[in-house]
Amino acid sequence: MDNTFFNDYKKINPDNFFLIAGPCVVENEGMSLQIAGQIKKITDRLGIPFIFKASYQKANRSRPDSFTGIGLEKALKLIRQVGSELGIPVLTDIHTEEQAGIAAEFVDVLQIPAFLCRQTDLLIAAGKTGKVVNIKKGQFASAESMRFAVQKVVQTGNTHVMLTERGTTFGYHDLIVDFRNIPEMKTIGVPVVVDITHALQQPNQPAGVTGGRPDLIETIAKAAIAVGTDGIFLETHPDPANAKSDGANMLPLDQLENLLEKLVRIRKAIY
Repeated sequence: MDNTFFNDYKKINPDNFFLIAGPCVVENEGMSLQIAGQIKKITDRLGIPFIFKASYQKANRSRPDSFTGIGLEKALKLIRQVGSELGIPVLTDIHTEEQAGIAAEFVDVLQIPAFLCRQTDLLIAAGKTGKVVNIKKGQFASAESMRFAVQKVVQTGNTHVMLTERGTTFGYHDLIVDFRNIPEMKTIGVPVVVDITHALQQPNQPAGVTGGRPDLIETIAKAAIAVGTDGIFLETHPDPANAKSDGANMLPLDQLENLLEKLVRIRKAIY
């Protein structure tokens, strides 16, 4: 399957992976631009194509009192501002067919959350926007089954599709990464990304707040590069302990440069 988006990124740096990174959610007016600016400086130096990621709304939260966002339109405008000021593509996730058209006016990449990867109408709505569609593999789904999710988007005439591995449910409170999924999904003919930080979540905790294993971020990231992932996805924040969402599994922003330097070296050694 021809994929213009992926081909364009390989022209930027054919020997490197690309990075999707940013905070879990837009928390305030200045934070997204600050984080994106710091990441861009690092990725420019290392020759890593960079897509900024932030959610404008968190629809999947454990507790009713959890932070969900600062408002749809306000957050989307701030995400678009990041792309415009830094000259980089931006990504956000969508949850309904209606949101596909709204978000497409502000971002370059629409992301389908893992729990929604089988939602036919949502995938078709995302495909019809003509934007790049990043489909996260459900924690319950096999790598082989994701070809059908891709087909739902492609049938709209949109071949700009990516797949993201984000772990598989292991009992009630943990996830594991089956690295066989990366080469398996690559046979579908689309770029494959590994979501490092979400794959290290520990969901469904008794307190209603998702836990995580950020101490394993480097381990999973190195393994992902070693097995040939096209892209790395991770969430990062200047102060994860006080992040409004997913702080328990995010990478501290001041650790990002060191991690990416190691991943670039692994990539060069292998390829």
